[in-house]
Amino acid sequence: MNKYRDALLGVAIGDALGVPVEFMSREAIAAEPVTGMREYGTHKQPMGTWSDDSALTFCLAESLTAGFNIERIGKSFERWLYDRWWTPHGKVFDIGNATRAAIDRIAQGVAAESAGPTDENAQGNGSLMRILPLVFYTHDKPINERWDIARRVSNVTHGHIHCAISCFIYLEIARKYFLSQEAVPFADVYASMCKEVSQWTSLPSTVNASGKFARILSGELLKVDRNSIRSSGYVIDTLEASIWCMGNSSSYEEAVLKAVNLGDDTDTTGAVVGGLAGLQYGIEQAPSEWLSCLVRRWDIEDLAERLKAAMEARQFA
Repeated sequence: MNKYRDALLGVAIGDALGVPVEFMSREAIAAEPVTGMREYGTHKQPMGTWSDDSALTFCLAESLTAGFNIERIGKSFERWLYDRWWTPHGKVFDIGNATRAAIDRIAQGVAAESAGPTDENAQGNGSLMRILPLVFYTHDKPINERWDIARRVSNVTHGHIHCAISCFIYLEIARKYFLSQEAVPFADVYASMCKEVSQWTSLPSTVNASGKFARILSGELLKVDRNSIRSSGYVIDTLEASIWCMGNSSSYEEAVLKAVNLGDDTDTTGAVVGGLAGLQYGIEQAPSEWLSCLVRRWDIEDLAERLKAAMEARQFA
């Protein structure tokens, strides 16, 4: 199993499943549920096309092949937006307001680490959707360092503390799957994450028993009813939806379809779930027709190999 490949392709497939139905309500999708890849739809894109979620994930992965550098990460995002680098078809067809504002600021000379908006309206899921490759760099570092790096990379486009914490929690789950040598039920991984993060003495003060992350860290999120799971662009909604989908599925296919059929921000929920599901189950479990139509599949696989080589060279240097 190549977990680098599983993660990157996992993100892209989940994203591509969601692109044609992005912004559709849960009720509208329920009338014709997503069961596989579609073409056109919301963004009028060919089948297998992924969006900014995957593109920025790949930009981060590319940056990490040369080592960890915040300014390089910011410049890679700038190159994507202005030079159409790591786009599926040579154009940017989907981008969030906070992400665009941050990249524009980077282009104007603002330091990448402070480019992301910090106001209360800047709690979107735009950093969570692209954060997964960071697990390959931080997995062997102490928890305080893992938190600090997650926060800094989130800040490039999303400076609000809730975005950083969401990225950190997501990466802690991903880390357990990256380090695992055997199949581990998601419920066990989730329970372990809740315990470790809740007991972490340096936990940011905004995370507490009555705070925004209470439902996630309670350990009870997997048991809630689907109707109480929201799938908007709000970062905590996306994190909750992703954890819930993973905990209520038993295969890659089931997890990503469950995510996309929640409606609303379908490509991002699909991408965030897809990355974790790829790590848990292996991308070979995805339907072959999904892989065969994925745009730039071989470029993604090449990137995964280069990232793997770079991270292993760093680890054994």
